[in-house]
Amino acid sequence: MSAGHAAAGEALLEVRGLTKHFTLHGDIYSKLAGERTQVLKAVDGIDFHIRRGETLGLVGESGCGKSTTARLVTRLIEPSGGEIRLKERDLLSLPPGRMKDVRKSVQLVFQDPYSSLNPRKTIMHILSRPMEIHGLARSWSEKRERVLDLLRRVGLGLEHVDRYPHEFSGGQRQRIAIARALAVDPELVIGDEPVSALDVSIQAQILNLFRELQEDLGLTYLFIAHDLSVIRHISDRVAVMYVGKIVEAGPAAALFEKPLHPYTQALLAAVPEVDPDKPPPRLSLRGEVSTPIDPPPGCRLCGRCPRQLPICAEVEPPLVAVGDDREVACHNL
Repeated sequence: MSAGHAAAGEALLEVRGLTKHFTLHGDIYSKLAGERTQVLKAVDGIDFHIRRGETLGLVGESGCGKSTTARLVTRLIEPSGGEIRLKERDLLSLPPGRMKDVRKSVQLVFQDPYSSLNPRKTIMHILSRPMEIHGLARSWSEKRERVLDLLRRVGLGLEHVDRYPHEFSGGQRQRIAIARALAVDPELVIGDEPVSALDVSIQAQILNLFRELQEDLGLTYLFIAHDLSVIRHISDRVAVMYVGKIVEAGPAAALFEKPLHPYTQALLAAVPEVDPDKPPPRLSLRGEVSTPIDPPPGCRLCGRCPRQLPICAEVEPPLVAVGDDREVACHNL
C-alpha cells in the first residue's frame, strides 16, 4: 500500500500525551539512608496517529519504550496518563471489563511465538478459542471451517490443525500467531518485533505475508521494530523513538531520504553499507544512550548531539510540524 493512498484515510487510532512512569522502590537500606524514590519514564508524553489502512512503523533502540507503547495501546498495562482514541472512542475511559470488545478490534502479535502459544494446546484449540470468547463461531464444524481458512491465509494447511506448537519451525509458529490475531477479524494489528527472532530469509516471507493480509483484509498496522530495513520495507509512515519520546515522524520515503532529527540521522548512518567502495559511516553522536530514570530537563539527546544549543539543556523540544505530514522535536532546525 502506498503512503499516498494511506494518507487519504481517516485516523483509526489517535494517541495524545501517552505516558507510563514506573516508580522504582529501593531496598530497605536505600530507604534507611533517605534516598529519594526514582521514576523510570518508559513512555513520556508521546503523540501519534495511524490512518485507516496504513502501516505506521515505530523504530528505535532497545529500551526506548516501543514495546511498552504497544502494551499501553492495548491496555495490557495501564497508562499513567494521556489519551488513546480508537475510532473516536476514548479507551482510557472504559473500565477493564469493557475492554473485551476493544480487544476484538485490536490484536497483538508478539516477538517470540513459542512463548506466546500454549504448548499444551493444539493449533485447532489455539485458533478457535478467540472465536469462542467473542462469540464468532459456536458449532464445532463452524469453528473448524474458520480455523482451516485462517491456516490457508497464513500459508499453512489441514495437516497442521491438530499439531502442537513445538512441532513447528519458528516461522511457522509466527504464522500461527498471526492467524490467531486474525481469528477475531481485527481492524488494527500491532506487531511487537514480530520478525526479529526469525532468520533473515524467513523474515522476508513473514513481512510479505503481512503485506498480503493488509491488501486482502484492509488491515491497519502498528509495526514495531529496531531494524531499519524492516521498517523501510513495510511502513507507510515512520515514528522514531528515543528514551520514551518520539523525536521524528513522517512518510517513510521522505524520512529515509532526508532525516531531519540528529538521532534519526545517526540511526541511518549506522546501517551497514553494501558498497565496499564507500567509506564506513561516521556516527555523529557521542557518549551512551540517556537513561529514562529521572531524566534531566531539556532534550533527551542533549550531551550526545553535535548540533545542541544552550536551550537544549533547559527546554524539552516539542514535536512540531515542519512540512508535509512531517514532525520533528528539535530546537535546531
